Amino acid sequence: MTILKFYWVLMLSLLVGQCTLHAQDANSAKEIVRTAMQAELAADKNDHTHWRYRDAKKDGTDTVSIVVETEHGSVKRVIMKNGQPLTEAEARVEDERVQRFIHDPDKLAKQKRDGAQDGKNAEELLRMLPEAFTWKLVSDDAQRLTLHFDPNPGFSPPDMQGRVLGTMAGTLVVNKGQNRIETISGKLTQDVTIGWGLLGRLHEGGTFRVERREVAPGLWSIVETHVHIEGRALFFKSIGEEQDEVQTEFTQVPDGTTLEQAAEMTKPAYAASGNGTHR
Repeated sequence: MTILKFYWVLMLSLLVGQCTLHAQDANSAKEIVRTAMQAELAADKNDHTHWRYRDAKKDGTDTVSIVVETEHGSVKRVIMKNGQPLTEAEARVEDERVQRFIHDPDKLAKQKRDGAQDGKNAEELLRMLPEAFTWKLVSDDAQRLTLHFDPNPGFSPPDMQGRVLGTMAGTLVVNKGQNRIETISGKLTQDVTIGWGLLGRLHEGGTFRVERREVAPGLWSIVETHVHIEGRALFFKSIGEEQDEVQTEFTQVPDGTTLEQAAEMTKPAYAASGNGTHR
């Protein structure tokens, strides 16, 4: 996962928590963010929900996949390319790939390690949020709380991830009833250079937008991700992102689901048979 993706993944979950926040109860917008950050860390620790969902993604290719999460790992099956269902031959190849993956201890272990590292980096960045930005409450109505954020000129980023974080400006829209984020959008306010520009550069003006919705009572998830940030780095193909992703048809996966069962659940026929209940 790229540095930028670490950033927006953690930002998706900002202000998620169980306590109810009201603007009039906080000393400042910054304190709203700080309190919500702490609530999010606690909520993330206690949320062990897994999902089956449809993932439509454009990132140079145009694919639709079914993803099933389990405690053992996530299984993903491509079911469409460029607007067309896979041919029988393509479907057989994809099924063989899925079967190899779920029976490959090394790949499963790598997925687990990558997920753990992503989570660690996201938590570290989440903890930077109150200081990385200046926060302003711009609206507070019966249902939503909207805050604007700008780079904090006094913020001293500890690493490259912090540098990218500290150049963003944008808006958060939060559901007040549950303190769940509905929308976050922003842009890079300046170029970000790596090694004085010799090793890479992310370009000013790049944008991102993420939408979150309640997919089951009290449970929220990302439903749309739009990231358009240009950049190149010497040691990476790209550290920028050009991606549009929409996730739909969420179904909660039972505890104890095996990888073999998850593989079956990724097949389009699973939902068609009535085994999946879409939300």
